[in-house]
Amino acid sequence: MIIDSFDKDTEPLISLKDFYVEKKNIAEKCLVIFSKSILEYLLDNFECEEIGNIGSVNGSMPVYKSSFEGQEFAFYLSMMGSALASGGCVEVNWITGVNKFIMFGSCGSLDKEKTFGKYIIPTEAYRGEGASYYYAPPSDYLDIKNHEKVEEFFIRERAPYTKGKVWTTDVMLRETRGLVSKRKSEGCIAVEMELAGVQAACDFYGFELYNFLEAGDVLNESSYEVEELHSANHDLGKLYLALKLLKEI
Repeated sequence: MIIDSFDKDTEPLISLKDFYVEKKNIAEKCLVIFSKSILEYLLDNFECEEIGNIGSVNGSMPVYKSSFEGQEFAFYLSMMGSALASGGCVEVNWITGVNKFIMFGSCGSLDKEKTFGKYIIPTEAYRGEGASYYYAPPSDYLDIKNHEKVEEFFIRERAPYTKGKVWTTDVMLRETRGLVSKRKSEGCIAVEMELAGVQAACDFYGFELYNFLEAGDVLNESSYEVEELHSANHDLGKLYLALKLLKEI
């Protein structure tokens, strides 16, 4: 079973050294971006340098370096989904040395009243995906360790927010009425596709993760609203919050 996949007793057969040779130390902090529009905004409006590249059979993922108000940072466009996003963090750490990640993206709201007009700070993630079970012992939920620090930052910035449990799923098209109802009954206020796996990988390797979300589409047991998804995906407001958060971590 997938919940039996965590193995803390034996060594991995594959090392990133096999692909990238020696580990590098070029940067410390990194933005994990999911919006191509936000990536292009950074490349067009900031002085950027390519410092690494994650290659695979279906393409490559450049990693860039820039600065904001005197704070240097790396950034890259992450693949979507728990397995690919968590693996991306591990590879970016190897090729650049970054060990503090700020991840910000969109999500589906499970409680429009709580999330409308606010950013979401996850406190726990339901492990409805597969990657986290290779990095952490089985459990229903995973603690999001730095949520209190993110909340303190949002309070200082006077940024509107709510906080609560979220549901990480691997399969958007299987967010069924029954599962939506069950997750809501457990207190989940949003659903997304990366956090449980990325947090588990960061915990396993000793990286720091800082996460916040912006709700776009809305799911409930009887309807689906998609009108706000595009704006949530590409909102520059959350980029500038992430850039300011760089100075706090």
